[in-house]
Amino acid sequence: MHAITGSFQKDLFAGQTILVSGGSSGVGLALARGYAALGANVIATGSSEQKLAGNRQAPANQGIEFIRLDVRDGAAISERMSQLPRLDVLVNAAGVMVPDAPFDEAAYLDLIDVNLHGALRMALAGQPLLTQSAGSIINIVSMICFTGSAFMVGYTASKSALKGLTHTLAHRFGRDGIRVNAIAPGFHRTEMTAPVWSDPVVSDRVVRRTALGRWGEVDDLVGPALFLASPAAAYVTGETVIVDGGWLSGSGLD
Repeated sequence: MHAITGSFQKDLFAGQTILVSGGSSGVGLALARGYAALGANVIATGSSEQKLAGNRQAPANQGIEFIRLDVRDGAAISERMSQLPRLDVLVNAAGVMVPDAPFDEAAYLDLIDVNLHGALRMALAGQPLLTQSAGSIINIVSMICFTGSAFMVGYTASKSALKGLTHTLAHRFGRDGIRVNAIAPGFHRTEMTAPVWSDPVVSDRVVRRTALGRWGEVDDLVGPALFLASPAAAYVTGETVIVDGGWLSGSGLD
């Protein structure tokens, strides 16, 4: 992480408030740590009080405030936003993945509510503060937006829709000075992807197709997130940055 954050001005986000939903683990936590390392006041949200409590005790999480917030609860989101004195960056990283077989409609609808509707609730509630700061929104989607999977119907649908929502919000909020972009991770080692990277056969297939010949780590996503939130990306909006080590560009035939 230090090698990544060291590439940026160390006080790049000093005085700024950055809210990361889904910031208690995985990708969200890595991004929260990256912003905090560059001086931001970071608020990381999650739905598991156990995870939040553990994170509050970790030395690596200095500068991060962990709070419980369910992105399915619009009233709670509005209340939390009303308590913030300012908001410069909103990162929508909250997400779940539910197996599709056998297909469970209730689970599917709940997944859509978290992965897609939750991000929209956060964006709409944060718009007034982001307008004041001419801030930005970063949505975490997936490289699966550009392909497909027979085994992740709900996840693919939600992340593809969130990518489309990113484009739409970029135009809806653009005149307010708010930039809206997305990051599409590839195969990165997280708790969510453990069933894949822990299977030697499947994991090897991923590595063979990936141009860089390895799985991604969550820290590989920090640099792009820092860039998109920085003044260096002042004219970048409505974009989806793919961070997959070259997996999508591979044929899988090597």
